[in-house]
Amino acid sequence: MPADDWFGEGARRGATTSSVPDPRADQRSGNRSTRPPRRGHPAGVTDHPPTRAPLFCGTALAERIERAETELMSTSATAARDHRGERTAFAIPLAGGVAAYAGPGSPFNKVAGLGFAGVPDDAALVEVERAFAERGAPVQVELSTLADPEIGARLTARGYRLVSFEDVLGRDLTGGPGGAPVPGIEVGRSTDADFEEWLDVVVDAFAHPDAEGVPSHEEFPRRAVADAMRDFVAAGVVRYLARRDGLVAGGASARAAAGIAQLTGAATAPAHRRHGVQTALLAARLADLAAAGCDVAVVTTQPGSRSQRNVQRHGFDLLYTRAVLVREP
Repeated sequence: MPADDWFGEGARRGATTSSVPDPRADQRSGNRSTRPPRRGHPAGVTDHPPTRAPLFCGTALAERIERAETELMSTSATAARDHRGERTAFAIPLAGGVAAYAGPGSPFNKVAGLGFAGVPDDAALVEVERAFAERGAPVQVELSTLADPEIGARLTARGYRLVSFEDVLGRDLTGGPGGAPVPGIEVGRSTDADFEEWLDVVVDAFAHPDAEGVPSHEEFPRRAVADAMRDFVAAGVVRYLARRDGLVAGGASARAAAGIAQLTGAATAPAHRRHGVQTALLAARLADLAAAGCDVAVVTTQPGSRSQRNVQRHGFDLLYTRAVLVREP
């Protein structure tokens, strides 16, 4: 499941995540667009800034993004084992990527990051396939279109089949995060005191997914989603909570990893949709991540989804697609 549809962006292992600094109270006017919002847009929102060139993604940038994804998956699977006591969890390094398993039904059960550090040999693939099969789980590989093409050929020869796609979008942060607060929406860091409120809103919103675009091939039980969110938190993502008229309206998360700003999920409660909650959560995260020194923000969405349309309207460009290949146990 892609990141701001939940996940992905998100979505992971091994290396220590760098923290995102507290929001800065001083909003620099140079980061704000003076062009008025177009009709139908929430207040404070503008289209892709006309002076911002589209972000080009070559193999070097794709490798950075996939490395960040690999770290997040590895860290989340390790968190499932060490913090949640999931004894079946594992994170197996695989040709520069990782095979991660965080428990039955977890969205983190996948192979990520292949294609930028060589081709895995058959022995390594057999080890990974055996580990998933012992847990009764399929092997799901999310493979970038900028990865070594030989990997796709090797996987299909081993019986992997194409089941879906997900899109990776990015935005250059070197010119500032842009955007502005949305009137009526208050966004702040989620604290330990309001963790359960944050968890409830993201899990509830996950049960009402984006119905536009290419449908996701995955469905997750509520408990698996809640466990995955706890694993995310233990892995070091920063949580955000949005309130509208004093009520919890949405939640989101993000992490900074070697200059890559990963937007690792955002959700709006059904009763508060179409009021700019997603826009406010996006603006807050981009501001913090730019302040942390990130030069590129990335998010993963289902192709053609409302989430993809939302982030493209806010200056994100399609960088590449991941093919989702699955081998049943």
